[in-house]
Amino acid sequence: MAETRVVSYAPTEDQDLIRSTARRFLQQRVPLERVRELMMSDDGFDRVLWKEIADLGWTGLVVPEEHGGAGLGPVEMSVLLEEMGRMLTPGPFFASVVMATNAIATIATPEQRAELLPALAAGEKVATMAVFETPRGWDPAAPSTTAKPHSRGWALTGEKRFVLAGHSADYLLVTATTPDGLGVFVVDAGADGVEIAQTNVLDPTRRQATLSLKGVVVDNGSRLGDGDATDGVRRTLALATAALASEQVGGAQRCMELSVEFAKTRHQFGRPIGSYQAIKHRCANMLMKVESARSAAYHAARVTDDAAEFRVAAPLAGSICSEAYVWVAGETIQVHGGIGFTWEHDAHLYLKRAKSSSLLLGSPHYQRDLLGQAIGI
Repeated sequence: MAETRVVSYAPTEDQDLIRSTARRFLQQRVPLERVRELMMSDDGFDRVLWKEIADLGWTGLVVPEEHGGAGLGPVEMSVLLEEMGRMLTPGPFFASVVMATNAIATIATPEQRAELLPALAAGEKVATMAVFETPRGWDPAAPSTTAKPHSRGWALTGEKRFVLAGHSADYLLVTATTPDGLGVFVVDAGADGVEIAQTNVLDPTRRQATLSLKGVVVDNGSRLGDGDATDGVRRTLALATAALASEQVGGAQRCMELSVEFAKTRHQFGRPIGSYQAIKHRCANMLMKVESARSAAYHAARVTDDAAEFRVAAPLAGSICSEAYVWVAGETIQVHGGIGFTWEHDAHLYLKRAKSSSLLLGSPHYQRDLLGQAIGI
């Protein structure tokens, strides 16, 4: 009889400390008033705030201790991201700390990890991944961007879309088709032939850019790992999907809190609107959606070391949490009525983050396709 695996969702003392510290810091340093200021700025990025985040050890949370990090894991990162999602924290954290750092840890050689990770862990450098192209969708395999052998290494040509924090990154981890499979190349954002242009986005708290590469030459050591990196890129995107699910849970939780608070204080016809059955049902359904999403996200974060289980858990969390966040954010606007649609109210900021996040690493439909493949249907 097969052994049953028991996964505990109970937080440890360290995880509780991360949560309380993160909530206190973000409420003090990145309230939504500050978020609004940053999202209206040219870069949407505060380097002073980034330095403070690095000093807290967050940029090196999952980096091994030998490379200057805290050596913690996906569960601790999920706790932190839940709090960041709750406050709509702007900046390159997800791009650099979640995606790029995981890519290097997953794909790079030990020598490359020793060279690249310390600066990322210290917050001295910002990196991002350039994976997606149109009209190829979210599948990272066989991109139209190419890397051809060159006398000085490799020459990269192509265009990448939806590059998170591309305008503020020091390093770009670019996927490209090579003669021996998929390659991931570390490209300096200031290199000759690199053009980066910010794009208009629904959610201005999470900037994106289009990256054009016109014969950009990089040396042989800039290619991460040895040989085809398809499995490593897919693993990186799965880890990012699980991490994003935790961030979505934090946002959905805050939307529910805003709705309940408003329902208690907003009066119509001489009584709080929360006393009416229609509003009660909306808030109860929000709770069910949030708790269902939380369970899926927590499970995905806790089974990353089990390849077969994680292949199922990551897209499951991606699908459930994306749809839950969009639904709860939409219901939040309904509970608030006309004021929820206005620029002055915070509800629309959450709806924009929810919708953009649901498409960031693959739509719920795409995630269910991955889930179907994982379970053999």
